[in-house]
Amino acid sequence: MTRTVIRGGLVITAAEEMAADVLIEDERVVALAAGGSRTAEDWTADRVIDATGKYVIPGGVDAHTHMELPFGGTAASDTFETGTRAAAWGGTTTIVDFAVQSVGRSLREGLDAWHAKAEGNCAVDYAFHMIMSDVTEHSLKEMDLLVDEGVTSFKLFMAYPGVFYSDDGKILRAMQQGGDNGGLVMMHAENGIAIDVLVEQALASGRTDPRYHGEVRHELLEAEATHRAIRLAEVAGSPLYVVHVSAASAVAELAAARDRGLNVFGETCPQYLFLSTDNLAEPGFEGAKYVCSTPLRPQEHQAALWRGLRTNDLQVVSTDHCPFCFSGQKELGRGDFSKIPNGLPGVENRMDLLHQAVVDGRITRRRWVEIASATPARMFGLYPRKGTIAPGADADIVVYDPNATQTLSAATHHMNVDYSAYEGLRVRGKASTVLSRGTVIIDDDTYLGRPGHGRYQTRDTCQYLI
Repeated sequence: MTRTVIRGGLVITAAEEMAADVLIEDERVVALAAGGSRTAEDWTADRVIDATGKYVIPGGVDAHTHMELPFGGTAASDTFETGTRAAAWGGTTTIVDFAVQSVGRSLREGLDAWHAKAEGNCAVDYAFHMIMSDVTEHSLKEMDLLVDEGVTSFKLFMAYPGVFYSDDGKILRAMQQGGDNGGLVMMHAENGIAIDVLVEQALASGRTDPRYHGEVRHELLEAEATHRAIRLAEVAGSPLYVVHVSAASAVAELAAARDRGLNVFGETCPQYLFLSTDNLAEPGFEGAKYVCSTPLRPQEHQAALWRGLRTNDLQVVSTDHCPFCFSGQKELGRGDFSKIPNGLPGVENRMDLLHQAVVDGRITRRRWVEIASATPARMFGLYPRKGTIAPGADADIVVYDPNATQTLSAATHHMNVDYSAYEGLRVRGKASTVLSRGTVIIDDDTYLGRPGHGRYQTRDTCQYLI
């Protein structure tokens, strides 16, 4: 048995803050004791980590990543090895990635393909959601089997006709199945049929630059799809989780549904909180770096997103990490914005960007931990193994230095992508030591992890219903 003690830090969970020492045996937390107490002083350990002047927080849970995702004739540039290593550097110790069902294939085939990509390659723990691209009688029955096996969330798309798109009838049937088996339906809420018309019209009129990506994916088409998804879920009697919410009008739809007592949840991402259409409009082809869907919005939408996080109308901040290099990948869309691969890098930056929001007074420290660790763990059936520091929890712990400063840059990040979406942004706070199930994988700017340390996590059903 290996014993580790983290001494002298301020332990922060979603529920409380306390000066306490943490005792770890092998992979799990076994005790907390008030700092300086006789109990803590009597603990013997193989390793002592000094957290004086630092925060001790649960490792981040990023519930929305796309490692090695095929898209638009190319594939996301981060593998499960490089992407989970970058996650560790940023203080994230669990990811939930998306396995993809191809049209005409079974859910099982898609899940098995993603297991093959990830197994033996991950530096931190991982789990899978299931993208349903083909809702059939067979795939609906498969949902039941996957829930029993611990894959308890299913993503559907109102966007990308011909690729991932499902019509309202298929969405309703999947929601009804989820309502029966406990599976949580996750929705990409954009009116893809209408968007395709606007894309065609824009290109025909010569509007081909990256900034038009944001214009054709109009915020009202996100709000309309969000409203429609909520109503379909209400008819089906199932909960709903709307991914990557970017528009103020979509937040308003979620808030209204929650005010009516519906089990409706919303996720946003750092890019919508820190970036805007100003980035999409950068000169030359630079705006291609910021093409993602849902798209970046005008800066005034940020206030509504931050307010939604404070009022709990938005519950989770994930990254939608889906990086494509500028050179050779984003450049596929020169002369046609619709061919720019959709996605941004961010799995390494999320915890630090949200801590900067604490520094700036936008959220509290406990809310930081709640939206980045505790709630995603509850939402997707990983709590209390993940998302908290308590006896019995996995020892996924970050010793976080709130006074360190860093400048985000492609020159120093560890994601396998040739640009940073936050290039030159100076933030306060940095993970100094990161433990995954009791093993130190980052220590004072040194990577100590390895591919294969990360373990696949089966999940319970959603634990966060109102």
